[in-house]
Amino acid sequence: MGRVATPEQQSAAPSAYLPAQAPPGGPSAPGFGPAAGYGAVPAPHPPAFAQHPPAHAPNPALTHTPPARAPKAPASGTGPLARLRRTADTAPGRLRLLAAGLAVLVLALGALTGWEVNDRTQAADQVVTHSQPLSQNAAEIYRSLADADTTAAAGFLLAGGEPHDVRQRYQDDLANATQLLTQAAAQSNGSDQAQNLVSQLNQQLPVYAGLVETARADDRQGLPLGAAYLRYASNMMQTQLLPEAQKLSDTEVSRLDSDYRDAGATPWFSYAFGLLTLAVLFWAQLMLFRRTNRVFNSGLLGATAAVLVLLGWLTTGVLSANSSLDQSKSRGATPLQALDVARTNSLQARTAENLNLVARGSTTTYADQWTTSSKADATALAHAQQLAPGAAADSIGQARQQFTVWTQKHDAASAKNDAGDYQGALDATVGTGADSSQPVYQKLDQDLAAAVKVEQAEFRSAAQDGRDATVPVVFAAGVLALLAAAGVLTGINRRLAEYR
Repeated sequence: MGRVATPEQQSAAPSAYLPAQAPPGGPSAPGFGPAAGYGAVPAPHPPAFAQHPPAHAPNPALTHTPPARAPKAPASGTGPLARLRRTADTAPGRLRLLAAGLAVLVLALGALTGWEVNDRTQAADQVVTHSQPLSQNAAEIYRSLADADTTAAAGFLLAGGEPHDVRQRYQDDLANATQLLTQAAAQSNGSDQAQNLVSQLNQQLPVYAGLVETARADDRQGLPLGAAYLRYASNMMQTQLLPEAQKLSDTEVSRLDSDYRDAGATPWFSYAFGLLTLAVLFWAQLMLFRRTNRVFNSGLLGATAAVLVLLGWLTTGVLSANSSLDQSKSRGATPLQALDVARTNSLQARTAENLNLVARGSTTTYADQWTTSSKADATALAHAQQLAPGAAADSIGQARQQFTVWTQKHDAASAKNDAGDYQGALDATVGTGADSSQPVYQKLDQDLAAAVKVEQAEFRSAAQDGRDATVPVVFAAGVLALLAAAGVLTGINRRLAEYR
C-alpha cells in the first residue's frame, strides 16, 4: 500500500484531467514515465478519427480553392462621369444618351451648313457691292486720266480757239478721277498695295494738272515752252500715273477673282457631315430594330427625311447660286474687263495722235505709239464684241465701224502733215468739220460707254441673283435641324415609354 501524498504534493502534481506534457527531449527523458514515481499520468492517445481521416474529406495539400469574387459595387460618386456611368448601365439610360447624341449631331449639321452657306453669301455680297464696283472704278480712274491727257492735248492744239466743251471735259475728267480715288481710298482698306497706289496717284495728279496749266499759260503768251511743258506733263501721265492706275486696276481685278472663288466654293464640310449624320441615324434605327423587333421608328424616319431635305435644299441653292454667279462673270465682269482694255487702247491712240501734232515733226515717238495703240485697239474691240451680251455687242459693233472711219481720217490727216499742211492736219484731227476725226472719235467713245452700261447692268442682275439664292438656305438649315432634333427625341421617347 503506497504512501498518501501530502496536500502540498497534490497541488504540485499535474491535473489528472490534463495530458502530461513531455519535457524537452521526449518521453524517454529522465524523470518521465513510470520510473519517475507515483503521480505521473501518461499522455492520452489521440482519437481514432484523427489518426484515420475519412475517405471523403479533401486533402488540403492537393486542393486549390479560388478566392471568392467580390460582388460588383455600384458606381459611386456625384460627378458628371459617375452619373454618366450609372446612366449607361441601364437600357433606358442608354436610350437617353442615344437621343441626346443624335439631337446634338443634327443640330451641329444645321449650324455647320448655315455657317458655310452664310460665308458664301457674304463673299457673293462682296462681289456685288465691293470688289466688282471697285475694280470698275479703278478702270474708270485709268480712263479718266487717259481722257484728261487726250483732252488737254486737243485743247492745247486749239489754243485760243479751244471750245468750252473741250475745256469742261478736261476738268470733268480730273474731278471724276479725284472722286474715284477718294472712294478707292475708303474702300481699299484691306489691301496695302491698293492704298499705296491710291496715295501716289493723289499726290501726282495735282502736279500733272499744274504742268498742264503752265503749258496753256505759256502757249497763250506765244512762248515755245508751252509745248515742252505739255509734252512733259503727258510723259508724266504716260510713265507714272497711268501705269500706277493700271496696277490699281489689276489689284482690284485680282480681289474680284478671289471673291468669285469664295462665292462659288463648294460646302464640302456640310456634305461630309451630312453623310455622317445619315449614317449614324441609319445605325440607330438598325440597332433599335434588332432590340425591339420593330421595323420603323417614325421619329427617326422623320429626322432622316429632314436631313435629306436639308442636303437637297443645300445642293439646289448652291447650284442656283453658282449658275447666277457664272452668268454674272461671263456676261458682266469678264466682258467689262475686255471692254475696258478696248477703251484704254482707244484713248492711248487718240493721245498719241494729238501729241504728234504738238511735237510738230520733232519726233516720231507719237506716230509709232499711234501705230501700236491702234493695232491693239482693233484686236481689243473684236475681242470685246465677241464676249459682250446682245445689246452691248451691238454697241461695240457700231464702235468698230467708227474706228474704221477714224483710222481712215487719221491717215488723211497724217498725209497732210507730212506734206507740210499743218493747219489742214490740225483741222482734220481736232476740228469740228465733216473731215475731222474728232466727231468720229467721240461717237466711238459714246458707243463704248453705252456698252459698259449694258454689261454693268447684266453683271449686277446676275450677281444679285447669285447672292440671294443662298440666303434661304441658311434659314432652312436651322429649321430643318430643329425638326430633325424633335424627330429624334420623339422617336426615342416612344421606346423609353415601354420601360415605364
